[in-house]
Amino acid sequence: MKIFIVFLLLCAVVSLASGLFFLMRDKGQSNRTVKALTWRIGISVAVFAFIMVGWFFGFIPVHGIRP
Repeated sequence: MKIFIVFLLLCAVVSLASGLFFLMRDKGQSNRTVKALTWRIGISVAVFAFIMVGWFFGFIPVHGIRP
């Protein structure tokens, strides 16, 4: 689970870098920047959802919280 979350975070960083690349290269003439940043937002939401699901089902242990 942790490896998958780290992989998704790396994908989000790559998507952010590609958005910057398309922004600098296309100079606003295409919508590739918007698509790359939309992918980054989707990946970030997926990371958050996987963390919440992993915590809820006990795949990610929580330290320091006492019942």
